[in-house]
Amino acid sequence: MSKKIYTTDAIIIGAGPAGLFAVFELGLLDIRAHLIDILDRPGGQCAELYPEKPIYDIPALPVISGRHLTAQLMEQINPFSPVFHFSQMAEKLEKMEHGWRVTTDAGTVIEAKVVVIASGGGSFVPKKPPIKSIESYEGKSVFYSVCKAEDFKNKNLVIAGGGDSALDWAIHLQPIVQSLTLVHRRDEFRASPHSVANMRQLVADGKMNFVIGNLSGFKGENSYINKVMLSNADKSTTDIACDTLLAFYGLTMKLGPVATFGIEMKDNRIPVNTENFETSTSGVFAIGDICWYPGKLKLILSGFHEAALMAQKAFHYIHPERKKRFEYTTSSTSLQEKLGVK
Repeated sequence: MSKKIYTTDAIIIGAGPAGLFAVFELGLLDIRAHLIDILDRPGGQCAELYPEKPIYDIPALPVISGRHLTAQLMEQINPFSPVFHFSQMAEKLEKMEHGWRVTTDAGTVIEAKVVVIASGGGSFVPKKPPIKSIESYEGKSVFYSVCKAEDFKNKNLVIAGGGDSALDWAIHLQPIVQSLTLVHRRDEFRASPHSVANMRQLVADGKMNFVIGNLSGFKGENSYINKVMLSNADKSTTDIACDTLLAFYGLTMKLGPVATFGIEMKDNRIPVNTENFETSTSGVFAIGDICWYPGKLKLILSGFHEAALMAQKAFHYIHPERKKRFEYTTSSTSLQEKLGVK
């Protein structure tokens, strides 16, 4: 596995709301950031678990969906050009002479002066279909996320699931695959109505298939499938010829490798100093649901507050030669130039 090595100012583990807002607060202080997330898109729980669920406690926004909040945060941080490493898990944290090195399970290596852990309750781990020996097919013909759409070009693809990920990728990949069949246990979906409508139109136009059933097994050899098997409501079975399976059965939360980073833990959360949200390890911070302190509330707005104070301390590690002077975004011309505000 070839390694890609990057150098930046700050590494943010987790691209949920707290991690995304951290990009903004760091960016205001001329701090560049790379983000690592096991999901294939930004937003964390907001994007994956409740994209359409209304959120009522974001200041100045009476109500906003998880999907819309993520989109707004992405727009807000766009001027700071963050670099994202999606579908990757931060696997190893190593101390260097002048900072830190994080290595992901994809072999990506990022070096920076500070690390910000914003991984929520832990890493999202895909729920797998209950099929014997499925592990031997994973990464070759069975996948749980999409890193590069081009990897599925000209494939005979089956997508299993009924949420946003399943339908969004069905719609996105349909133009480049050889054939596509969406499989779900019922003719009702948890995805956005717009995505459902688009999918049904593709089916009506004969550009993809939709089959009701439960994924029960597959046939293949040498780690490559050639057929998936479905069990139907009437206890009959259906076989679908294919060479690739994308299974979107949801996600579970696991603390993952963060527990092995050598940072002090308390009940699977990370104690922090509330002055600056630094952990027991100098130069490593924790914000959002993953951090703990007396009175901690697991709220998105709490993560925003934590990101702001974290950035002030991170500045001293990254720009020790510069004297930091606190500036309000409403009055600082230099900050307004960065944001493109006149």
